[in-house]
Amino acid sequence: MNREEFYSVLKHVPKAEVHVHIEAVSTIETIKALYKKRFDKDMTEYDIKNLFSYEDLNGFIQAFLQVQDLFQSVDDFNYVFDDLAAYLIDNNVSYCEAFFAPSAFIKKGFKYEDMVNIFSKKIEEIKEKHGIIIKLLLDVSRTFGCENAMNNYNLLKQCPCKHIIGIGLGGAEQKGPAKEFASVFMQAHKDGYHAVAHAGEDVGPESIWDAINYLQSERIGHGITAIQDESLMENLSKTKLPIEVCVTSNVFTKKIVQNVADHPIRKFFDKKMFVTVNTDDPVFFKTTLIEEYWKIHNECNFTMEEIKQLILNSFNALFISENEKKEYCEKVEAAWAEAVK
Repeated sequence: MNREEFYSVLKHVPKAEVHVHIEAVSTIETIKALYKKRFDKDMTEYDIKNLFSYEDLNGFIQAFLQVQDLFQSVDDFNYVFDDLAAYLIDNNVSYCEAFFAPSAFIKKGFKYEDMVNIFSKKIEEIKEKHGIIIKLLLDVSRTFGCENAMNNYNLLKQCPCKHIIGIGLGGAEQKGPAKEFASVFMQAHKDGYHAVAHAGEDVGPESIWDAINYLQSERIGHGITAIQDESLMENLSKTKLPIEVCVTSNVFTKKIVQNVADHPIRKFFDKKMFVTVNTDDPVFFKTTLIEEYWKIHNECNFTMEEIKQLILNSFNALFISENEKKEYCEKVEAAWAEAVK
């Protein structure tokens, strides 16, 4: 199937995304607007090129923090959710579980409650206008240490919101081993929140083991270094713990994967691991969800039936009821039957 035909099919089929950061769906136009507000001057092409120039995970994180630093008030999140809505519509994503990272904004003096109020307003607006469901996971962040992570979690407890369903652990994996955040995750589990962790993106399989054993993570973000540990892959295949694969992101950071064709997603899928496909940070990695599916179809030899299975996997990885998963999967099957003749 050529690219145009593939895109036509995927546009028609509803999808879920379970690993995307809301600030990283902002468009270049929004980043320029925020820059103008922040510095009272236009962002040059050199500024843009410099912002998006990085060669590893830590370089990307610094760029991510620079974008966060452009925000001057909670009202700037209106840009973010407008861009997120446009992105979800364009990729026919009907359900999204996305990360937001409050640490940098709180350090800037933003009030958590004010941010949550904006989030809730925009999420309800998107649902009403477009029928798209958005749920959020608060990234407690390993970058700033365990005390900061617990402070973030306490804000979540103090200001509960039905749209925020749990916590995630993102940030610089080498600087913040998962096991150091066990107390935060155990408290989240005790309080009934969902909990997921980035692991095996920039550190070996031991990071994934720690996310499983110390954090009891309900999904693994990235997880690509599992390819280095046969027993871990067997464990993931047996337990069906969902893996949030982000192909282009992994190629960009180049820690483990140098090109799409060599990405371990093919081996993971063949080993019956519970694999999902996601974008991570679309604007930073110049990709979309449909493009991610196209790349693995075109370069990793995923058949169309396997692509459909991956789409179904994403809905089955959501933090929703079994009946809801069944309903979404039935919609996928029906749309697929219409699109693939």
